[in-house]
Amino acid sequence: ILDNKYLESLMIRFVINRFVYMILTLAAVSMVAFVLIQLPPGDFADSYANKRQQAGAPIKVEELDEIRRRLGIDKPWYIQYGKWISNMVLEGDMGYSWEWRRPVSDLIAERLPLTLLLAFSTLILMYGLAIPIGIYSAVRQYSVTDHIFSTVGYVGLAIPNFLLALILMYLGQQWFGQSVGGLFSPEYQDAPWSWPRVVNLAEHLWVPVVVLGTAGTAYLIRTIRASTLDELDKMYVMAARAGGLSPMHLLLKYPVRMALNPIVATLVWRLTYVISGAPIVGVVISLPDTGPLFLPALLNQDMYLAGGMVLIYCAFTIIGTFISDLLLVLLDRRIRME
Repeated sequence: ILDNKYLESLMIRFVINRFVYMILTLAAVSMVAFVLIQLPPGDFADSYANKRQQAGAPIKVEELDEIRRRLGIDKPWYIQYGKWISNMVLEGDMGYSWEWRRPVSDLIAERLPLTLLLAFSTLILMYGLAIPIGIYSAVRQYSVTDHIFSTVGYVGLAIPNFLLALILMYLGQQWFGQSVGGLFSPEYQDAPWSWPRVVNLAEHLWVPVVVLGTAGTAYLIRTIRASTLDELDKMYVMAARAGGLSPMHLLLKYPVRMALNPIVATLVWRLTYVISGAPIVGVVISLPDTGPLFLPALLNQDMYLAGGMVLIYCAFTIIGTFISDLLLVLLDRRIRME
């Protein structure tokens, strides 16, 4: 009982310490991201002037100075950052998007749910396929099925996401007569949520999920296969087999459980990989997620929108790392004792 209470107190301290580190890391990342976004030469006013110039309506230097003063980008970066971060912490205000002429919080709130739906659907596909296939390939090492899965995995790792997106769009149009660009058909694009709209979303969701999940699934299959093979050759497995345990019970209780440790540890990497790859795929397939917001914000130096997106992505990474650590503690008693 004393050992359990002591472990519980250590776990509480661990969670509190990690939570404090998360806050400090997020604050440091927000500052670094804000500085990096401002490193390229020029600012939003210069980008606006270039667009006016291309449209045949040049703008005067005095007007540019007035735009900078009105937007507050004529001040040093640390003053701009201090105002931005204080408004975010105290009022929940992430700034104003000059390109979209709307609050950043509203823009992100509109598109973030679809981004999360896409990310978690991709993770479900990746782990739902990779774990059983990786275990089967390890148990049936060098079989015909193992070679087939390995070949498909190498092909999946080799094909770029944007190329696979273009291929699936073409096949969807030619074979099924369905436009797979975007997440909704034109008649459901701005319609209120209903069961037909949910079905229409599911019909379009498979393309970006497959595109984002192919390379990750192939990588996870190889990782799980290697980890399971490493555990199958250890002495404790041979001793358990000699003790008369059934092959399936032995496989699930010992080697598979230990082989899941590197998979759980890299869960956040997979989530980050999906989210970081989504902007390019989102532009190619015209997805109404945060990707088409992020790239133009960087190109146009719409710094509050770009900074808010970077902060959201980093927050997902930090929170995902924390969840991975907790899952490792719950999964492996050795880590829990350490």
